[in-house]
Amino acid sequence: MFEIFWSLIVEQGWGLALLRGAFVTICIGVLGMVIGLIAAVPFAIARWQRVPVLSQVVDVYSIVVRGVPGLLVIYLLFFGSVDWVQKVAVAFGYRDVAESAYPSIIGILAIAAISCAYSVEVMRGALEAVPKGLLEAAKSLALPPHVAFFRITLPLALRLALGGINNVWQMTIKDTSLVSIVGMQELMRMAAIAAGITRSPLLFYCIAACLFFAMTAVSQTLFGLGERHINRGFSGG
Repeated sequence: MFEIFWSLIVEQGWGLALLRGAFVTICIGVLGMVIGLIAAVPFAIARWQRVPVLSQVVDVYSIVVRGVPGLLVIYLLFFGSVDWVQKVAVAFGYRDVAESAYPSIIGILAIAAISCAYSVEVMRGALEAVPKGLLEAAKSLALPPHVAFFRITLPLALRLALGGINNVWQMTIKDTSLVSIVGMQELMRMAAIAAGITRSPLLFYCIAACLFFAMTAVSQTLFGLGERHINRGFSGG
């Protein structure tokens, strides 16, 4: 049994291939999460301030994306835009570049769109949870609104949102497995290829499961350390 494992994982190089897939998974997750979180902050502010029209648009976007499967979001983004992207690429002479890079871009954007929809709700809730007394104290000190927001409201909201952001990240890193449908060779895609070629699906899917568990466990530990650090000086932190 060990000899078979050694042959498949080490001698045939599938172990290294799975590690490369895990690295791609982490990159997709990080990029998607960062892009989604950057977009979520102004969207959450719009909902928090109840900006006319914009807050309603953001609300609809969040409800729709959170209400449909992530796989469907990827399908809609990919098949809904592939034709006109190819036409533009051909017009500018970049067809080969578009064909190779487009699946990766769409995969990352789809993950970003999904994580953004959840992050909007996390950030909106955190903004609303900032104690009103602190905002009133800022007004009593005659602080300009933008200074009070960036020096008081937003830092406190990010502290309150860290636990929710952790949950979004855990979901995001697992949703990266969905982008294999557009050809990205992330962890699940590599596991499927290895399982098909070697006819050892149980082995490679178990290894993929262990790698996903390792990524989420390490992430949970890092977020836990981050929460303890950022809550220093606060009661109960």
